Amino acid sequence: MEEKNLSGLNITAKEHPKWYEPASLIFATLMCILGTIIGMELIVATGTTPNTSLVGALFAIVFSRIPLSVCKKFRSIHRQNLIQTSISGATFSVANCMLLTIGIPVVMGYPELMVPMLIGCTLATIIDASILYKCFDTPMFPAEGAWPPGVACAETLLAVIEKGKKAFGIIIGMLMGAVGKAAGIPMDLLGVSWFGNFWAMMALGIGSIIIGVIKTNAFSFALFSFNFNFVDGIFGENFVYSDYISLNYLPHGIMVGAGIVSLIQCGIMLMKKSDGNTSAAGQFTSSMKNMKGALGIGFGAYAVVAMVLAVVCGLLTDMSIPMFILWVLFAAFAALASELIVGISAMHSGWFPGFATALIFLIVGMLIGFPPLALGILAGYTAATGPCFSDMAYDLKCGYMLRGEGKDPELEKVGRQQQFYAELFGFAVAFVMALLFANKYFDQGMFVAVSNTYKSTIEAGTSMEVAKWLLIWAVPGAVIQWLGGHKQIGILFATGLLVGSTINGITILVALLIRYIAVKRNPENEATLTILGAGALAGSALYSFFTATLGLVKRN
Repeated sequence: MEEKNLSGLNITAKEHPKWYEPASLIFATLMCILGTIIGMELIVATGTTPNTSLVGALFAIVFSRIPLSVCKKFRSIHRQNLIQTSISGATFSVANCMLLTIGIPVVMGYPELMVPMLIGCTLATIIDASILYKCFDTPMFPAEGAWPPGVACAETLLAVIEKGKKAFGIIIGMLMGAVGKAAGIPMDLLGVSWFGNFWAMMALGIGSIIIGVIKTNAFSFALFSFNFNFVDGIFGENFVYSDYISLNYLPHGIMVGAGIVSLIQCGIMLMKKSDGNTSAAGQFTSSMKNMKGALGIGFGAYAVVAMVLAVVCGLLTDMSIPMFILWVLFAAFAALASELIVGISAMHSGWFPGFATALIFLIVGMLIGFPPLALGILAGYTAATGPCFSDMAYDLKCGYMLRGEGKDPELEKVGRQQQFYAELFGFAVAFVMALLFANKYFDQGMFVAVSNTYKSTIEAGTSMEVAKWLLIWAVPGAVIQWLGGHKQIGILFATGLLVGSTINGITILVALLIRYIAVKRNPENEATLTILGAGALAGSALYSFFTATLGLVKRN
């Protein structure tokens, strides 16, 4: 990354703004409330959550231009970073970790468990973010990793200050992102493909195309609401994807195999001898020794919260003591494993298969033989970990770039700590908003679609046939992950199979081809593609934000 020596960026650790400053706290509260409203509305309406971090930062930029002394404070790019961290944490946590998870016991017929579930999953979310805080910028989760949404946010904020060529590139990229998104092209994936890990993104693209073709029995996609059908009936005219249990569990089996190998790779990395104090970047940040300690304490914390949650929810009456202990340990393991797998995927691609990963652990829990309510609590508890692990990492990546990429270790330490507190503040606002408004949605029958998916999966039950295909597909998943080394090809390939589509895969592969040709002709083009890609990702996010908000207004 090029040298940053810009007015307004070079501050000392003592000069870094604090998250609790009155003006910042008031503005952050308003932004968090806005973020939670957007998050709850969209996850119920569409099943997705927009990245509002850039939106919060842009609001701060606009606010700073108001000719009042209190407003001028928000011209500080580091204060903007704290605002975007708070709103992003609030948005993702209220939607993915709260509204979704507390809806599971409600749809299963246990509305009295909503509040205990909310408290338990909020604590799991805090543990999740705390582990990431200790793990960020270690060899496993380096600050120099891709973390695409974080790069997009940082480049956009820097472009506002730098102006000139970089600002022009960001604007062009944002226009590309908005127009492409309107056409039905996943421009966020196109942008990520221009600066994310090349091989990991290729695996994501291939997996997306494969599952898209299998599900539709065709090679087709839509642009501007017009369908382009190149090949129909690939597997025969009467082929229906849902009729084949072997194909239904293909993505899950691949992820199980890749996930197991990925966890083994993580374990090997953790067990490697080191001096205990250095990170991948050779800077102060976090050591592998600290990460080991964080994971150990995190597992214990997850187990304690899971045990209390299980007791409060009455799981002891449904299970024997040995089964209860097994459930607690499995829930803690699932929470920890889920956040590592989801975090690795997010680092390389900007995508995190949080819901899908929780579904996999739910299926494994079904095979173990846990009763229905225990499975529902397990699914929600697992789903609460991972999304904010990834989201906070994006925010820390943004702050890392704005603070000079670790050149001043003390500034980086202080800035990262302030971001952590800002993230926790966002969680607090999200908790209050979920407590106040969740029943408003549930009373109208408005639940997150994934909550019903978990319920229907539990009701459908599982069988040895399912176990057989999970094991069969786990083998190639494990092989792909192992051969890919630490590029996480298996995880990203499985992610594509779980949440991808044909248009997603085509977009990724075309973008990678453009990247390959451009960089081959001139290596300096890589920097240009990074800026354009960041702009495309930002433009796509802003387009989704404003169109979704307009849709919200129309609906109400």
